[in-house]
Amino acid sequence: MEFIADFHIHSKYSRATSRDMDVKHLAEWAKLKGITLMGTGDFTHHLWLEELRNNLEDCANGLYKFQGINFILTAEISSIYSKKGKGYRVHNLIFAPSFKTVDKINDRLGRLGNLYSDGRPILGVDAGELARIVFEIDENCMVIPGHIWTPWFSVFGSMSGFDKIEDCFEKQTEKIFALETGLSSDPAMNWRLSALDRFTLISNSDSHSPAKIGREANVFDCELDYKTIREVLKTKDKKRFLYTIEFFPEEGKYHYDGHRLCGVRWSPADTKEHQGKCSKCGKPVTVGVMNRVEQLADRPEGFKPDNAIPFKSLIPLDEIIADSKGVSKTSVSVEREYHSVLAKFGTEFEILLKAGKEDLFKGLPPKVAQGVLKVRAGKVNIKAGYDGEYGIVSIDGEGEAPAKREEQLSLF
Repeated sequence: MEFIADFHIHSKYSRATSRDMDVKHLAEWAKLKGITLMGTGDFTHHLWLEELRNNLEDCANGLYKFQGINFILTAEISSIYSKKGKGYRVHNLIFAPSFKTVDKINDRLGRLGNLYSDGRPILGVDAGELARIVFEIDENCMVIPGHIWTPWFSVFGSMSGFDKIEDCFEKQTEKIFALETGLSSDPAMNWRLSALDRFTLISNSDSHSPAKIGREANVFDCELDYKTIREVLKTKDKKRFLYTIEFFPEEGKYHYDGHRLCGVRWSPADTKEHQGKCSKCGKPVTVGVMNRVEQLADRPEGFKPDNAIPFKSLIPLDEIIADSKGVSKTSVSVEREYHSVLAKFGTEFEILLKAGKEDLFKGLPPKVAQGVLKVRAGKVNIKAGYDGEYGIVSIDGEGEAPAKREEQLSLF
C-alpha cells in the first residue's frame, strides 16, 4: 500500500513545543494532512512514554495505532561531547520496534544522563557509543543521524560536526544506512557527495506543533510494518520508497550564511569575500548548509546518482493560502480557508500532490489553485533562510524555474 510517513517530531515535553503535541492532536492533524504513519518522538521521556502506552494499540508488527493513525516508536538524542580534543554536538534519531526495547534503551541511557528534563535529552555520550549501545540492545533498531547539515547540532554541522560519517560513528558506521537531510537541504544537494551514495535519504518535519507535521515526509509503497520499512530503508529500495516530500531548501532557516542580529544574509560567495566576518559587527557569521555542502562536495551541482530516491519540493498549503491573500499564515482567514478547502478535498496532500488542474480550480479560490500549480512547477521566489531565520516565500508573477532559483537568490 502507498502511504506517507513523518518519522521525526517532538512531544509537548520537549523545549519550545506546543502543548497540543499529544497523541490526540497528532492523530487529528495526520488525518488532515493525509499522513498514515507518524513517529512518536521523545520516547525517552517518562511522561510521554506513559501517554504513549496508555493510548496506542499494539498492531503486533512493530507499529502502534490510535484512531486510525499508525505510530512508530522514535526519539531524538542530543549528544554533546569531546573527541580528540574537539567538541561535537550531534543529533541522532532512534527507531525501536517495541516498548520492551524502548524500556531497555531508556534504562541504559538513563545511567548516562538525565532523561527527565526534556523530551530530547542532552547526553554527554559519543554518537558512535550511542549507536553501539542501541544496537547491542536490539539489532532491529535504527539509528539515523538527524538534519545532518544543521550548523550547530548535526553530524556535518559547520559549527560542531565532522567531515565524514566514519569519523563520527567509527566501527558502527556500517550499521548506519539512512540519513535525514533536514529542512535546509534537499536530496539534490546531498547527491553532490559521493560518500553519501550508499545511504538512504529521508525527510521529516521535526515538528514542534501539530500544524507543521508533514512539511517534510516520506512516501512508501510497501507493507505497513516495522520490519518491512526498515528493510526498505536499509536496501534503498526505489520500488518501495517512492519519493520524499521536501521544503524548498532555501526556505529552511540555515540555508544561507549570515548573522541574524545584524540582518546580514549572505551566499557562500559573499561569505568568502568577507572572510567569514560580519560586515556590521565583525564577528564570525553562521556558516549555513549551502556553504557547508559546497565545502565537502566532490561532484558538480546537478549530479544525480543512479540509485537516488526521487523527491518533490512543496510549500505547505497554509503558506500558499497566506501568499494568495497577502496576509500572515497565522491569520484567522487563512485557518478558515484551510479547513474549508480540506472539507472539499479530504487532505492537504491530496491538494498539493494529486488533484488535477481542473479539480483545483473547481474547488479552490483561483489564486490558491494557481499557487499550488506554481509550487508543483517550482515557480517560486524565496528569500533564503539564514542563522535561524526561515526563508521568505513569494508565489507571484511567473516565478522562477528550479534551475534558476540560486541565480535569483543571489540578487538578495
